[in-house]
Amino acid sequence: MKKIFKSLIVLIILVGSAAGISAQPFIKEVNYFKKLDSLKAPPQHPILFIGSSSFTNWKDVNSYFPSYNILNRAFGGSSLEHLILYADDVIFKYEPKQIVIYCGENNLSAGSNVTGDSIARKFIALHQLIRSRLPKVPIVYVSMKPSPSREKYLPAMTEGNRLIKKYLRKQRKSVYVDVFSAMFTKDGAILSDIFLSDKLHMNKKGYGIWQPIIQPYLLK
Repeated sequence: MKKIFKSLIVLIILVGSAAGISAQPFIKEVNYFKKLDSLKAPPQHPILFIGSSSFTNWKDVNSYFPSYNILNRAFGGSSLEHLILYADDVIFKYEPKQIVIYCGENNLSAGSNVTGDSIARKFIALHQLIRSRLPKVPIVYVSMKPSPSREKYLPAMTEGNRLIKKYLRKQRKSVYVDVFSAMFTKDGAILSDIFLSDKLHMNKKGYGIWQPIIQPYLLK
């Protein structure tokens, strides 16, 4: 009971801090999803992709996984707090059979006090929130990716990935998927030809690296 109580306190703090960023951060994106759902009913019990722009920009994700029932509800710029804030709108309403998460990278640029540990703790709060409502739904976390424009964050990112992987190893129906390691040259440099001109978001070659790594974890 103490652990549950502490988790609830953490969730309240995170949601409150997220709301404090703006009166309604990313409300336009959430309303856009509602509009899409009103124009065309979303698939029942989809594999739900949620998170930030690395998923948002994967607009043709269904072509990479043609035999899977995928619904993409990621919104660019979001941090883990925003997934908690809008969980009812982008997670629970869809009654997913599986949830695939890419998020945490934007938390790195929130301030100098952000650490791998603080990102991991926010992910754990999100994971526990999902588990409280969807105890049997498998959860996949795709590791934070390296990018040339955020190379200075690599130490915190590496630590955050490590702690999230360690946490998920002990959780039922939850897995950590490592795309991070596949995005370096043999010499240890971040691959440069898999990014757009902003050196942050990936091109098709980047998603081509992700596809065979993620696919074995998706449910038919």
